[in-house]
Amino acid sequence: MSQRITGLETEYGCLIQPPAQIQDVLPRIRDWLFENDRYGLIDLHDRDWDEPAGNGGFLFNGGRVYIDMGHMEYCTPECASAMDVVRYDRAGDLLLQEAVRALKLQDKVSFIRNNVDHYTGATFGCHENYSLDRKAPLNEKNVLSLLAFLTLRVLFTGAGRVGSIRPSRFRGEVVQREEAALFQISQRADYIQNDFFEWVQHNRAIINTRDEPLADPRQYRRLHLIHGDSNVLPATLFLKVGTTRLVLDLLDEDALPTVALQDAVTTLRQLSRTLQPPWCVSLADGKQADAVDLMEIFYNKCKQHFKGRDQETDALLQLWNRVINALASDMSGLLGLVDWVTKEHLLRKFCESEELEWGHPWLESQDLEFHHIDPERSLGLCMAETKGFWNPSGLESAMSEPPRNSRAHARSRLMREIQGKESSYFLDWEAVEVPNQKRTRLLNPFQP
Repeated sequence: MSQRITGLETEYGCLIQPPAQIQDVLPRIRDWLFENDRYGLIDLHDRDWDEPAGNGGFLFNGGRVYIDMGHMEYCTPECASAMDVVRYDRAGDLLLQEAVRALKLQDKVSFIRNNVDHYTGATFGCHENYSLDRKAPLNEKNVLSLLAFLTLRVLFTGAGRVGSIRPSRFRGEVVQREEAALFQISQRADYIQNDFFEWVQHNRAIINTRDEPLADPRQYRRLHLIHGDSNVLPATLFLKVGTTRLVLDLLDEDALPTVALQDAVTTLRQLSRTLQPPWCVSLADGKQADAVDLMEIFYNKCKQHFKGRDQETDALLQLWNRVINALASDMSGLLGLVDWVTKEHLLRKFCESEELEWGHPWLESQDLEFHHIDPERSLGLCMAETKGFWNPSGLESAMSEPPRNSRAHARSRLMREIQGKESSYFLDWEAVEVPNQKRTRLLNPFQP
């Protein structure tokens, strides 16, 4: 299997029924999760100027929950497989649902795993993290090829959204690049302004370039991606994480295809506004190409190098091939598999049954319901094809037990030793410390 650690950070949208206030509700839910060490240990130290003690904590499942700029955020533990990412990502939804029910807030509070506030136009993210060997060949050809893949994959990773924003002009431009759209493939495309940049809140980029490995910096990098959407359908999330892991495996072998886009940000926004094939994109050499054909080049490279190495890889390749073929011919085969295709289908049927025009405000409400974390209410989950991508029977244990093949297991075990015994401790992804007793460094993310 791929030797790569992966994790997700999900910022949840939250709908509050008055007179409840979000600044009161989120701390109550966080505190319930950590009350009497129910699911983890609360932070006893300031992590940063905007993360004071008590703002969040680490979970016994290896993940983390905290409040980030007015949003509840859940981080998965370090996962060594794409299937584990799907499982532990969903565990975060279940933890929030349990807290809402326990506090009897289910009629007042709804968590939504999306990326857009239709009312204010604000965005909130789903960040992806992939470990990279410090010696990975990050030459210009490989970096541009990786950037191309991360841009083109929106065709099967986008969550879909109603409407658009008019993004700020780039420096030196006198006209806007895009017109308003009634529906888009990507929730985040309008907010991405650069291909590479260090910050995550201003001048958002496809690839965040800060060098913060959260592991031994002599051996590891951490690829931090902020342009992706929060996915609802298990197959979409499995594909997003799994195909990216495969392409990074190609990078490790210096086997990425030579593909370079003329302008990745413009391409991402254009693809997001194009709901039917062909998806034509401009290459760095001035030629035009079909995005599905380019994606097939990446697929064939991964198939050539990795087919047969393990069960997960073969499942990914099979699903990836199925999706590529459907994008090129009959997208109805993607219902229940790909978020944006499924959402657009449901909204179109809704407009037909209610005799509505695209652009009606009611569609924004239905858009949010697609992303509801409660399976009894989610319009997306009720359509999900789960066979081979998601095993609900394994979810309950993922709420409290860490993966056994990453350092999340070691950190969780150390937290259990601290639980109820120490009045002071320090927890972080790569360190656990009890003052004046011992400090354990967890610099190898693969070491359980």
